[in-house]
Amino acid sequence: MKRRPLFAANWKMHKAPAQAADYVVQFWAAAEALVTKADIVLCAPFIDLETLRVELAPSRVRFGAQDCYWEASGAFTGEISAAMLAALGARYCIVGHSERRRLFGETDETVARKVAALLAVELTPIVCVGESLEEKQQGLTAARVTSQVQAGLGALSDEQRARVAIAYEPIWAIGTGLSDDPVTANATIAMIRGASGGLADARILYGGSMNADNAGSFCAQPEIDGGLVGGASLDPRGFLTLIMNGLKAAA
Repeated sequence: MKRRPLFAANWKMHKAPAQAADYVVQFWAAAEALVTKADIVLCAPFIDLETLRVELAPSRVRFGAQDCYWEASGAFTGEISAAMLAALGARYCIVGHSERRRLFGETDETVARKVAALLAVELTPIVCVGESLEEKQQGLTAARVTSQVQAGLGALSDEQRARVAIAYEPIWAIGTGLSDDPVTANATIAMIRGASGGLADARILYGGSMNADNAGSFCAQPEIDGGLVGGASLDPRGFLTLIMNGLKAAA
């Protein structure tokens, strides 16, 4: 069965609630015509999620978070649980982004805990994996990415792994304007599918400087099921163009 494409915006630390509301005004009507062909999700800062819940209520465009904590509740000042996100109506959550790993100490172990917590409340984790420039230059891409997948998802059943989305984001291509070669990225994603059972049915996205100009080249590849899009998702019209170009190439 053909995997349904997924395009996820990662706004990172951008947009106050009023800006999020304005984005939806410009975005959702046109995006609504595209959700017959793909799942579309806006992953926003925590302060924007209530705004997105309200503004996207008439739409089939979904919203999600950029991180969560694995405990359902407790004395964890500053944290937001997967259960809280589910109660708000979020449908997705990014975990293990390289910025979270590099700047905030995220590990494969904490990724695994967050994935399990999200699946337990019927949210879809978007699990980020990727190699550094040094690892790429040393020929360690396969070893690094495989180890991240197996450590983060290894405790799950095949059925659970099929419900996870994975974003392959070469660290050296995130926010740099550089992007991987589509054929090389496709080969890496094919390797990811073989890293654990169930991943043949999971959606695996490309991230790392995907934009409206190169989305078609990536989405034309048979193993790439869409994109996790950072900077290019901040402008609603630009993100719409990216999605349309990706879907046209994937058809």
